[in-house]
Amino acid sequence: MDNQNVYLKPVTLKNALRFAIPTIAMTVFMSFYTMVDGLFVANLIGTSALSAINLTAPVIQLVTAVSTMLATGGSAVIMKKMGEQKSGEAKEDFTFLILVNVLVGLIVCGLGYLVMEGIFAGMNLSADVSGYCVEYLSRYLLFTVPILLMNNFTLYMIASGKAALSLACSVAGGVLNMVLDYVFIAVLHMGISGAAIATGMGYSVTAVTGLFVFSRQKSLLHFKKPVCRFRVLANAAANGCSEMAAALVTGIITMMFNWTMLRYVGEDGVAAVTIIMYVLMFASSLYTGYSYGVAPMLSFYFGEKNNEKLKKLCDVSLKVIGGISLVTAAASFILTKPLVSVFARPDNPVYDLAVSGNRICTIALFFIGFNIFASGMFTALSNGLVSAVLAFSRSFVFMLVTMAVLPMIMGVNGIWLATPGAELMALALSVFMYMKHRKMYGY
Repeated sequence: MDNQNVYLKPVTLKNALRFAIPTIAMTVFMSFYTMVDGLFVANLIGTSALSAINLTAPVIQLVTAVSTMLATGGSAVIMKKMGEQKSGEAKEDFTFLILVNVLVGLIVCGLGYLVMEGIFAGMNLSADVSGYCVEYLSRYLLFTVPILLMNNFTLYMIASGKAALSLACSVAGGVLNMVLDYVFIAVLHMGISGAAIATGMGYSVTAVTGLFVFSRQKSLLHFKKPVCRFRVLANAAANGCSEMAAALVTGIITMMFNWTMLRYVGEDGVAAVTIIMYVLMFASSLYTGYSYGVAPMLSFYFGEKNNEKLKKLCDVSLKVIGGISLVTAAASFILTKPLVSVFARPDNPVYDLAVSGNRICTIALFFIGFNIFASGMFTALSNGLVSAVLAFSRSFVFMLVTMAVLPMIMGVNGIWLATPGAELMALALSVFMYMKHRKMYGY
């Protein structure tokens, strides 16, 4: 069956899930093997090394921010052109955007090496944690270009009807990452350097596979002699700026969490934040996977002006997100202690901090899914401005407010409540934007 036929099927819950489940599985697995990284580091090296991984996260998010923008925004622009029957032009733009990502990767990698030591030197960290930070990041940056290609090829495989292949790449990369984590850390005693190299090699699986897949003429999207259209680059950047903003401000907010925890609790608090972020990331990956999965469908229906299918897909999606929200919130609350105990033993001071924090942060799972879907939906509909407003408000403005106010009033509990408070405010804004633009898009 031709890959385009997937967009011609009627929009039902079954068909939407069939299209999105490989993507959900992929994002869940990716978050899972990120957690496995933390598991090996916490148990084989120590919670100080686990803190270091969280402290390097803002720099890593900065490294991938531009690529995330071009991947999500470019996918929307290209699939819109496919829906408009401009397939040749779409393939030229696809190749051009991939080359731009390679150039961005090389530039950002160099900048990362220039700034990393200065960043960690200004955090007043212990010598051990600071050393772990530099060691981890210096190895991770070696894989910048493959990681950026992975970000792009993951979405373009989905858009070209190869979600199952994208899932297979993620599974293969994850398994490789976990095996290498054990070999490099437990067998070869490479320490946190081994964790970074294992992660980079795991991510590289999708990058290498994508180069082969998109070199084949049979693929719905494939490499073609690129045409440098700066308007396409500008449109991709505008469409995906919300995702870039989300990556950037997530890094800033992560730094705020770390600094606040260092102030109130110390480095144990940073380790506790890391554990809770793993749990929230694992649950949120379900929403992200679904949103990524249906985004090409939204873009395609928008391109062919099929308002009936667009409305049906949005209605089905809200029901799916609601169901996932209830299940993940209940599971996170019930399984808090077993989840935390995987990373820290009950006699470790990090354990009690993480248990109490996770139970409070779990409230956010009732709201996160709707906010992720709303931002992704407007990106798919080529309304980068609204998507950026939603993402920036949710990830930065509201978090900045709650992080500044709640800890002063409630101490450590205020830090944990900051995320649910920000997500609730973001939900109100998402609902407002969804209703405001309903007539414009016909959903």
